[in-house]
Amino acid sequence: MLDAALYGDEAPAVVLTYAWDRLLIDPVPGPRGPANFTGLRPLTRSVQTVPADATPIAPAGSTLPRLAAELPQTFALIDPHHGAEGMVRQLEELVQHLEPDSIDLLDVGGDILARGDEPTLRSPLADALTLAACCELNFPVRLLVAGPGLDGELPVEVLRDRLGPVALTLTAEHVMPVSSVLEWHPSEATAMLAATARGARGRCEVRDAGLPVPLTDDGPAVYEADLDEALNRNQLARAILATENLHQVEQHSREICGFSEIDYERTKASWLGSQPTEKLDPEAVVHRLDEFEAEARRRGITHTTFRRLTEAFGLSGNQRQDLRALLLSSRPEQYQAPLWHIPSDA
Repeated sequence: MLDAALYGDEAPAVVLTYAWDRLLIDPVPGPRGPANFTGLRPLTRSVQTVPADATPIAPAGSTLPRLAAELPQTFALIDPHHGAEGMVRQLEELVQHLEPDSIDLLDVGGDILARGDEPTLRSPLADALTLAACCELNFPVRLLVAGPGLDGELPVEVLRDRLGPVALTLTAEHVMPVSSVLEWHPSEATAMLAATARGARGRCEVRDAGLPVPLTDDGPAVYEADLDEALNRNQLARAILATENLHQVEQHSREICGFSEIDYERTKASWLGSQPTEKLDPEAVVHRLDEFEAEARRRGITHTTFRRLTEAFGLSGNQRQDLRALLLSSRPEQYQAPLWHIPSDA
């Protein structure tokens, strides 16, 4: 979406990205590496692309092959298992092989601009690792923050002084080419980014914890930020510059931030694995929805995500699409793509 908005669609970008879909899609904690896939294609010595016919090896899961099938961009796999130094090697090889005109580092939400001690921070590891690697690269990298605050971590008020100029404000027209992807992709931050570009405003409840995220005029804005300032501020990114494996990165995260997000996933995965899978009962779901919406209205919530509803109803990740289909068929007027709208009165 951002690639087409900034650069047009004549030469789609190579997107270097994590295969880290969290537990709704991938029941295995942490990011996936090349060993977790079949069908990857070598791009450089250390970098492989994820084509549409690639397959995650069970029990792992990944949205990347489907993204590759539906979007024109080339998706290349970040392998974080060799720490920041390994990611620098991947970036250096890509620069040498592709000779790009530009490199953009994109974060949706803005937690890449964290110090590391903010009490609302939930997932600093992946962003800090990418920031550290980009800062070690001998090639200019532009840091972009889309939808400040939309990841439910650092509020936009905290981020405002850390942001530079607006590079772009997304509109409904920018969202149109990826509309079909938003119908199934589980990213809550991207869903809210697209929804605010389409004009949604209010408060959206996300994640298993039900975090309220404001949907404001800042939502569709894409800001530039200073890469060196971000590194100087981000204690975790500075600490992991010389790391050679993911275990070292995790340990630094525990010491600096007080936790590792992969530890949280390990604990949650263990708990989810012990829970029985409930059958999707349409009548019971509609009853739960009425109760959920009544409580959400009392909290001042106007929107929510299908991930939030899935977890609030005690359903498994593989039932998310079935739940979505049921709700859209029963109350299509409440679908404000790709979010679920909670009307102000029943």
